Amino acid sequence: MINMQKTYDLGGSSVAVRHNVLRNTYWLLALSMIPTVLGAFFGVMMHVPVPRGFIGFFVFMAVAYGFIWGIEKNKHSGLGVGLLLGFTFFMGLMLTPLLTRTLGFSNGGSLIMLAFGGTATVFATLASIATVSKRDFSAMGKWLFAGVIVVLVAGLANIYFQMPALHIALSVMVIAIFSAYILYDVQQIINGGETNYVSATLALYLDVYNIFTSLLSLLGIAGGDRD
Repeated sequence: MINMQKTYDLGGSSVAVRHNVLRNTYWLLALSMIPTVLGAFFGVMMHVPVPRGFIGFFVFMAVAYGFIWGIEKNKHSGLGVGLLLGFTFFMGLMLTPLLTRTLGFSNGGSLIMLAFGGTATVFATLASIATVSKRDFSAMGKWLFAGVIVVLVAGLANIYFQMPALHIALSVMVIAIFSAYILYDVQQIINGGETNYVSATLALYLDVYNIFTSLLSLLGIAGGDRD
C-alpha cells in the first residue's frame, strides 16, 4: 500500500511538472511577442537596412544561431530568458523587408492582420490537438528536421535563381513543416520530453514565426492590391 501511494504521488507530481512547464511556456511565448512587435515597428519606422541576398542569409543565420546557442547554454537562468527576448526583438527587425513590402499594398494592414489571425488559429488548433491526442507524434521529429534542411538549401538556391514558383512552393512547405512541428513540440512538453520552458518557448516561437512569415508572403502574392 505504501509503495502504491508513493508511485501515485510521483505520477501526480510528474503530471504537475509537465503542466507547469506548458503553462510557463505559453506565458513566455505570449511575452516574446512584445519585443517581436517592437522590433518590427522599429525596423519599419526607422527603415532599418536588412542585408539581402547571400550575405544577408549568412549574417542572419550567424546571428540567429548565436542567439540560439546562448539561449540553450543559459536556459536554466534568467539570462536565458533575457537572451530569448533579445532574440525575438532581432527576429522582429528581420521582418522589416516583408512588412515594408506588404504595407506597400493598399490592403497591407489587412493582410498582416489576416496572417496574424491565421497563424494564431493554426497554433491554437494544433496545440489543442497535441494536448488531447493519444497519437504519438515523436516519430515525426527526424522527418521534420530533414524537411527544414531541404527548405534551407532550396531557399539558398532560390536567392540565386529568383523563381517565383519556387518561392511559393517553399512558403507552402514551410507552413506545412512548422505546423507539424507545433504538434511535435507541444507533445514533447506533454510527454515530458522537454522539461525546460525556455527551450520549449524557443521551439514554439520559431514554429509560429515561420508560419506567420510564410503565410504573409503568400497573402501578399495572392491578395496584395496596388493603388
